[in-house]
Amino acid sequence: MSATATAPVKGKVTKEVQGKAFDRELFGRVFAFSKPYRSVFNWAVVLTVVLSLVGVVRPIMLGWLVDVAATSYDQLFALTQDSNWNARSIAWMATTVRSISGPGTLTLFWAITIVVVVLLIIETVVQYFQAYWTSWLGQAVTFDLRQKLYAKVLAFKLRYFDRTPIGTLVTRVISDIETIDDIFSQGLLMIMGDILKLVVVVVVMFVYNWKLALLSMVPIPLLLWSTNIFKNSIQKSFQDVRTQVARLNAFVQEHIQGMSIVQLFGREQQEYTKFQAINREHRKAHIRGVLAYSIFFPVVEILSAVSLSFLVWWGVRDVLEGVATIGDLFAYILFINMLFRPIRQLADRFNVLQMGMVGSERVFKVLDTEAQVADDGTRSTKDMRGDIAFKGVWFAYEDENFVLQDVNMEAKAGQMIALVGATGSGKSSTINILSRAYEFQRGEVLLDGADIRSYAQAELRKSISVVLQDVFLFSDTVHNNITLGDPAITREVVIEAAKTVGAHEFIERLPSGYDTEVRERGGILSLGQRQLIAFIRAAVNKPRILVLDEATSSVDSTSEQLIQQATERITKGRTSIVIAHRLSTIQKADRIIVLDKGRILEQGDHQELLSQNGAYRKLYELQFR
Repeated sequence: MSATATAPVKGKVTKEVQGKAFDRELFGRVFAFSKPYRSVFNWAVVLTVVLSLVGVVRPIMLGWLVDVAATSYDQLFALTQDSNWNARSIAWMATTVRSISGPGTLTLFWAITIVVVVLLIIETVVQYFQAYWTSWLGQAVTFDLRQKLYAKVLAFKLRYFDRTPIGTLVTRVISDIETIDDIFSQGLLMIMGDILKLVVVVVVMFVYNWKLALLSMVPIPLLLWSTNIFKNSIQKSFQDVRTQVARLNAFVQEHIQGMSIVQLFGREQQEYTKFQAINREHRKAHIRGVLAYSIFFPVVEILSAVSLSFLVWWGVRDVLEGVATIGDLFAYILFINMLFRPIRQLADRFNVLQMGMVGSERVFKVLDTEAQVADDGTRSTKDMRGDIAFKGVWFAYEDENFVLQDVNMEAKAGQMIALVGATGSGKSSTINILSRAYEFQRGEVLLDGADIRSYAQAELRKSISVVLQDVFLFSDTVHNNITLGDPAITREVVIEAAKTVGAHEFIERLPSGYDTEVRERGGILSLGQRQLIAFIRAAVNKPRILVLDEATSSVDSTSEQLIQQATERITKGRTSIVIAHRLSTIQKADRIIVLDKGRILEQGDHQELLSQNGAYRKLYELQFR
């Protein structure tokens, strides 16, 4: 089974985004999902700009604050050089105190301090709302995208699921979409903010003191070069991580579901070895990313220290020569931190954006997959009688490997038709076509004389109830497993159907009756009980056509008797197609059709087929003698 679907894909976004940090076309498709929340996005952009500007003002104000304090300190230091410094210093301090505490006077020192505190509060508030709104926007977009993706999956043909591992689809619907959230909350807007902050910081640094700005940026070319190497390295790692996560999910999903087979055949060690190999590749992919981070961040810290060293070496000399002030030097130390931190974060954010692009590409590949059954019909089934006719039907799951070849058969309203034959003869394929789970390639399938494709798909499937051999029950109550969440089906209808099929008594004996949780796949029920639940599920919809696919093949004799009784009751007055290996269950059928390798060999009632001495008689004698 392949890891990805091979169904035709439409649209332009079918290429891998590996090697591109940003795919404009792909991002445009993701960004379209933010349209209903455009006002939130616009406010997030405004706050990002405000945050970038406010953050740059604070170092300047702190530099001024240092200069004011340094000026006062210089005056005090000058007083200490005078022999009469004690009296002078006392007088200076008294003057300073009077100026600070004088009526209506607010010194520059306190004014700057208040401005810095106000800026800090504004920055904190803006940062809170910016982080909240970007995260809210990311969650809103992923919510809508996940809804659309799941709706798409619900509409896929069964053939798509035959070829696509369930774990892979789980990865697409859950974790791949989570990476799209990061595009908004940690990616695009944060990158915009970091770039804007860098531009503003660089401009302010050159306006403030161009010499110190040049010295601070000496290591920048080396930093940009190492950032590019890091980006390329982590990008490949992210691709590998997503691939290995999908493989791991697919393997775990499949093998936990098939754990009974693993244990019954003593394959624990072999499956553990396979899991170990996949898990090892998953670990390697993550470690490659960790290695890139562990090298890049120390490099950034070293280059930041080098820049700071140049600044201190040159800046102290300028301060001593009177070209620059201590406040300038202090402000530039803060500027260097503001310069290197966004550059370091940019590499990380670009990779978050890249990971979101990878997840988006995989999600949109599923969304672009054309694997739905065409639903162009408008005919209603309200007055459908239940006449069925197959005329020259050919069907293949793959290419020209036909499993049904020129099948012709009819079932009048209210008749029971039985399909028998060896495994692989085409019995299940016939009913899959009838319910439009798969599409046939040639011929006609008619309901009441009208093409089956002319009926609205939802109405058609509601009018055809299917009881499969392998009954699937959800981890829910008995009632909800019968109604499948349809509020139109009341408890009274469920009880009436349960009594009809003879299952009401055993359900009442369950701990909470119809409200009993059956656990995953109906684990608390026996095979026969699950089968009876499926019969009730079919009966409550009051279908015109009923399909029973080997409903008694996996149950004991007692359960078989109950199911036979249920079959007789719910097929009465309905067109029924029954597939059975046990011929004893279909002897009362109006017509029995014998299939072999996709072709009809014989058809007639039980006695007619026995008298023909053909394939049916051989099957009958094989079972009963």
